[in-house]
Amino acid sequence: MTSAWKGRTVGVWLLAVLCASVWAELDSRLDQQWEQWKTTHQKKYHNEVEELGRRALWEKNLNDVNHHNLEASLGLHTYTLAVNHMSDLTEDEMFQPSAPMKIPEGVTPTPLNVTEVDLPASVNWKEKGYVTSVKNQKSCQSCWAFSAAGALEGLLFKKTGKLVSLSPQNLMDCSKPYGSYGCVPGRMDEAFLYVVNNDGIASEASYPYEARNGDCRYKSNMRAATCSSYNFVPTDELSLQKAVATIGPISVGIDQRTIKHYKIGVFTKPCGKTVNHAVLVVGYGRDEAANLDYWLIKNS
Repeated sequence: MTSAWKGRTVGVWLLAVLCASVWAELDSRLDQQWEQWKTTHQKKYHNEVEELGRRALWEKNLNDVNHHNLEASLGLHTYTLAVNHMSDLTEDEMFQPSAPMKIPEGVTPTPLNVTEVDLPASVNWKEKGYVTSVKNQKSCQSCWAFSAAGALEGLLFKKTGKLVSLSPQNLMDCSKPYGSYGCVPGRMDEAFLYVVNNDGIASEASYPYEARNGDCRYKSNMRAATCSSYNFVPTDELSLQKAVATIGPISVGIDQRTIKHYKIGVFTKPCGKTVNHAVLVVGYGRDEAANLDYWLIKNS
């Protein structure tokens, strides 16, 4: 009993030293901002030890953001950053390993018969009513379902003039036979194939998002949209521009690590080599002040 008590004492003492070390590195001038940030993002921690660690991560990210924005104010960057709901997470927590997205072997992308001269200088499908509000996928790797649902929402509006929020959860729960399922990395084409073969996808109102794996609960009376076919766009920017201009919002894959604290402006950080996050391209244009072309992206 004495030996066990001594071991526990040493453990508590080491923990106390660790907490004291982290606490000593924190900036007390940020106490009020930290409390406001926790309230804004509804952050709650299990104990003081966890909160100290999260606070240290948050302060590091805040310092990185402020340093970048100072450089942006001096004209060194064309975009600004901001802390957000992910600012108390580690890199591994923010970007869990996921399978790279790529065109399946044996599939030939379909080129669009559109000449470059016919393309408008800019497109913004959000302004034309094709795009629903930004959605939060929470701690669930369901970006592929949000991207696919967004592309279908745009085409539904194009055909009917009605903007209906479609159900990512329906895709997550029901497309397992096609290769994608729930809060695990998936592909948009597998989601589209499910909708084609299922002859429909539910509205989000009838099949709400739960940010978790679940059993398929789709019923035909939930049908809010259908899809008869889908195609792959060749992997070059001119082909993507043609698709966005002539079809509507397009599902694409990007490297998610580059955009974790992006706020506003023309993002110019080099893309990584791994395509591991699905988003929706809803337009393109040119920022004359920055002398840069850009893609307009909706990100969940």
